Amino acid sequence: MCGRTACSLGADNLRRACAYRDRRGRRRQPEWIQAERYRPSYNKGPQSSGPVLLSRRHLQQDADSSERVLMDMRWGLVPSWFKKDDPSKMPFNTSNCRSDTMLKKSSYKGALLKGKRCVVLADGFYEWQQHSAGKQPYFIYFPQTKDAMVRRKEGDEEWKGWRLLTMAGIFDCWEPPAGGEMLYTYTIITVDASKDVSFIHHMPAILDGDEAIRKWLDFAEVPTQEAVKLIQPTENIIFHPVSTFVNSVRNNTPECLAPIELGAKKEVKATPSSKVMLSWLKNSQEGSPQKKENDLPRWTSQFIHSPSPKKTSADILQQWLGKEGEPAAKKRKA
Repeated sequence: MCGRTACSLGADNLRRACAYRDRRGRRRQPEWIQAERYRPSYNKGPQSSGPVLLSRRHLQQDADSSERVLMDMRWGLVPSWFKKDDPSKMPFNTSNCRSDTMLKKSSYKGALLKGKRCVVLADGFYEWQQHSAGKQPYFIYFPQTKDAMVRRKEGDEEWKGWRLLTMAGIFDCWEPPAGGEMLYTYTIITVDASKDVSFIHHMPAILDGDEAIRKWLDFAEVPTQEAVKLIQPTENIIFHPVSTFVNSVRNNTPECLAPIELGAKKEVKATPSSKVMLSWLKNSQEGSPQKKENDLPRWTSQFIHSPSPKKTSADILQQWLGKEGEPAAKKRKA
């Protein structure tokens, strides 16, 4: 299950990274709704807030349903029908929603059938593998292009930085029984991955490409029955091991997602493959993670990979993990 994510882009760059084309083919950037609530983070856990995309029509009834807005919502869905006075009194965990039961469970079915579909945004997510030495965390994300490593000018219109991971989600809006501010919450949909990866039973349903995102968000044009067909495992992801520093949600610095080499020590250390990133980390602690977007790390070519259409997600994962949790092959150069 997905229990931890990272989203380190600042509000302005996050908006640029979510540029899209509306129904008329016009290039747009989603409007932020209460952008001041958003806080970048390298280590987001359930009950924290995170950025999501949704159709503007959810907020404005006469809006074009292809228009998108950005909102900061709480992770852990609270159904609109929940009658307790405190959302933390939910009797069960709703941070993840299994795709095979989402149309059966009342917590999700009502919102899903009403078209309350959203896209949860992240740099990537963390997953842990159990082996003899303990649990080893990994950071999982989309393959990145060389453009993502180049420092961009503030005036650049087209976003060529980090490609965000776009995960299918369901949201709902809960109002306290006694009245008060509406609370927007979301859950991440997960898909069965047990056939591919033994230690990941369910992983986030990733929407790969803007067409998949468009269909998932445009609830007025794409009915639920068609939209759920988009919920499938993807092969277009890559991984690298990270320090157990990420195990505590209180740790919220770039070290959380920095690559390490597996061996006797698990801490972040300067190696040939990570020295460029670590050099940036050494000088970027003060004020983290609210540093300017232009100061974000530029990944070295050792961590840029092109997905192979012939490889399954299991092949890719095993390449990184090996049978006993050790790297099974040398990293491919871009």
